[in-house]
Amino acid sequence: MPTTEERLRQLIAEHLEVDGQPVDRSLPLDSSLMDAGVSSMDIVAFGRVIQQEFSVKFAPENCAEIQSLAGLIQFLDANAA
Repeated sequence: MPTTEERLRQLIAEHLEVDGQPVDRSLPLDSSLMDAGVSSMDIVAFGRVIQQEFSVKFAPENCAEIQSLAGLIQFLDANAA
């Protein structure tokens, strides 16, 4: 079974783009999606994808609170069903 990080990186590659190109899967864990150039509107929309994939409640304010991919992985590991 894939790890949370692997699943998250796959979702990022499938659902997020910057300038028409998929976000690089090798984005460092201490980076945020905004650091990669993803718009705040796309990040909020991606939160809905995360809710479905991980069966977790993910509110728009969570997008602002989580500062990095590592933080998102920790959130998902702690809250996913």
